[in-house]
Parts: sequence; C-alpha cells; structure tokens
Amino acid sequence: MHQIVCLSTSNYHPFPTRKQNVMNRLRDAEILYFDPPVSWLAPLKDKNARPRLRKYRQGAEQARENLKVYALPPVLPFGNKFRWINRWNQRRQARYVRRILRENGFEKPLLWCYSPTAADIVGHLPHSALVYDCVDRHSAYTGMIDPAVVDAMEKDLASRADVVFCTAQGLYETLVEYNPHTRLIPNGAAYELFSQAAGESQGAGKKQPVLGFVGMLQDCIAYDYLLAAAKAFPQARIQLIGRVMPGVDISALEAQPNIELLGLLPQTELPSRMKDFDLCLNLFAPGRLSKDVSPLKFYEYLATGKPIVSTTEPLQVQDYKDLIYLAESPAHFVELCRQALAEKDPELRRRRMEAGKAASWDNRVRQMEECLSEEGIWQE
Repeated sequence: MHQIVCLSTSNYHPFPTRKQNVMNRLRDAEILYFDPPVSWLAPLKDKNARPRLRKYRQGAEQARENLKVYALPPVLPFGNKFRWINRWNQRRQARYVRRILRENGFEKPLLWCYSPTAADIVGHLPHSALVYDCVDRHSAYTGMIDPAVVDAMEKDLASRADVVFCTAQGLYETLVEYNPHTRLIPNGAAYELFSQAAGESQGAGKKQPVLGFVGMLQDCIAYDYLLAAAKAFPQARIQLIGRVMPGVDISALEAQPNIELLGLLPQTELPSRMKDFDLCLNLFAPGRLSKDVSPLKFYEYLATGKPIVSTTEPLQVQDYKDLIYLAESPAHFVELCRQALAEKDPELRRRRMEAGKAASWDNRVRQMEECLSEEGIWQE
C-alpha cells in the first residue's frame, strides 16, 4: 500500500479539480489530503473565510475509505511576495504535518505537491519521493505576488522533485529545463459522468437554442465574446454555470436579458444541465495565464459530444481543431456559433466523445502511475 501526502491548492470539497480526481483514482494508496491554508488577512477580503481559520483544529474527515482530509493552519500573508515569509510559514506548516504523519503511522510517504510555495516545506518533511504536479503558470496570477519570487520557488521545487507532471506544453518547456524527469499529462474529464449529457438537447431545433459555459468567471475569461453572442442571438439563452470570482465585474453580463447566471452547481448536477446545451463555450482572453491553461471544462465538453466553440487560447485546444470551432475574434465567434448550431454530423459527435474518453481521468492517472513506475517510485 502506497502512502501519499498531498499538499493541495484546492479544498477537497466542494468542487473536484485535478487534485481530487488524481488522488481519488490512485490505486493501492492510503492518502492524507491537506486543504491549502488561508492567510490571516483572508476574512478581510471574504467574510466566508473566517471559519476556515479554525478548520485545522477539527481534525480529519474520512472522505473516502483510503483518504483523509485535513486543513492546514492559517499563514501570514505575502508568502508569494517575500520568500522569507514563505519559509516561516512552511516551517510552521511542517510541524503540523509531521504530527499528522505520526498519528497516521506515515514514516516516509510519497510527497505530492501542487504549489511552488512547497519548495520551502519539503526539506522539513520525511518522504521517500517527491512529485510536483504543475497545473498553472503560477507566476501569471494577479494579486499579492512577486512573479520572480514565485518562479524561483517553482524552480527550486521542480529541481528537487523525482518526477514533475505538468498540464500544458508551455509549462513543460519551462519545467523540463529544471528537471529532465518532466512529463506532460493534461487535465481530463470524468467521462462516465459527463457522457451522460450526450445527445440532442431538448431544445434542439426550437427557437431558443442554449449556449452553455461551465467554469469559474474569472479575469481570464473572454467576456467580449459572450457579450457579442448575447447581442447577436437575442433569441438564445446563454447559460453560465460557475462561481464569480472576487473582484470580477460582471455587470455587463447581468445587463443582458438572455444571459443566465446559474452560479456554482454540484458536479453531479452538471450533466442534466449540459444535456440542454446546443453549444459548449470555451472562452479565454489572450494572456500569459490563458495560454498555458488546461481547462477541465474543455475535456468535459468533449465527453458530451456536443459542438464546442472556443477561443484560440489556451493553445492546448488547437490539438482538437478538427473537432471544434476556433474563433479568432468576437465577430468570428458569432459566425462560428451559427455554423455550430446548424451542425448535423453524427460522426463529429462520435469523434468528440472518443476524444473525451481518451482524456478520461482514469486514463490520465494510469499514465501517471506508469511514469512513477518507470522511475522506480511506484510498484504495481
């Protein structure tokens, strides 16, 4: 039985990302999953963050038979801006994690990290091997960070890792310079769940087609494309499923009568909602962050077989250019939406679903296990 400590950048609940999907599918593993810490300043920005300051005192949640979830203690702010603060934070985090390891009989687990900040904790934790799974261009985020500090921490972490996984070609090109044991494994989809949305929508052929988007409404979304579609298709319903991230102004969307903001929904409810989509929208504004994103929603869209109209970024979607519609401008996007709404090719739908199945999380995690086995880290 493999013992794994996952230092995540996403809470285990409520919304599954790459971290949860990978940990849930690793075979013959006993896993301690640590939710990321909040900073002491978090309640000033988000009133809902206050309970999370004390969550680490609640102990473990047995989320699965082989997986326990813990919360890390709160940290000082500005750890992504000043390295000395991060070092202080990580030493404190390490004391807490070591205690949890002792309580669970973990002696030298496989340490699986998702944040560059972990560069300053790995030296304080016993481990048999180190995996860095890079899912974003972390230094491209806005806010209280210094990109040079984040990049330096990432270089240190990747250099020390036994294996580095990454989700996009641009990330691979950076990280392989630090570590030759770097493998490109993009994000995936819970194919068995999202394929339930396959088939014609209930509104197909009617006067009110549904253009659907699933994902966080954050700074990197191409909102001008959404507004162009709302004005070009006044008879259509444009449904946006996802949380509005703090600081994002969506007033222009709210002013459009045919844009429906449905908020964040449980993953299990998404297939029934997406079954009504006539088109799936994948919209990212150009930028350093967008270029190297590996959007989960894109692979979930593929699993439905439905037409997908996308921006040209992230670059990863261009691997599927024969299966989707790639828009280079808002006007081009509107025209491609018209073409996609008229699509009647069942072969295209079948090929999309095949691509979605090939990108299933089950297949992605098997790839990871094979890589670890080749490095002598993972014994079948």
